[in-house]
Amino acid sequence: MSQPYYLQGYAFNVRMNSIIGWLARHGVSLLGSAEMSVRGRKSGQMQRIPVNPHTYEGTQYLVSARGHSQWVRNMRVAGGGELRVGRKIRTFTAVEIADDEQKALIVRAYLERWGWEVKQYFQGITAKSTDAELLAACPDHPVFRITAEG
Repeated sequence: MSQPYYLQGYAFNVRMNSIIGWLARHGVSLLGSAEMSVRGRKSGQMQRIPVNPHTYEGTQYLVSARGHSQWVRNMRVAGGGELRVGRKIRTFTAVEIADDEQKALIVRAYLERWGWEVKQYFQGITAKSTDAELLAACPDHPVFRITAEG
């Protein structure tokens, strides 16, 4: 049995993520980025990572460009978290999208918006890829529908 797809960040990517997260924590969102906090499934501590919440047809989603990352595994257990930009914190619940056909539509729109930033993680898949290519890539890129609480 093979391991689920996950592309670990290089030192430069890790450093950039820490800068983008720091900026979001201090109120600077780069093109809609935010810092997400999700409770660690083993440690119980809140884990932080910068994300690009994506709105598709009026609903917000989180797409894991790098695949089955730690935040994805944590989200599956926690079922939600927080998005922060400065002092504005939004608590949300998250439901993973299981239907690859639905995911393909969301991923295509995500790549239209964020492809310039995340293309290296999608193994040649772009917003212009065929439906069949997108469907084939969907199992490697978890997608969560997020809904604000309260």
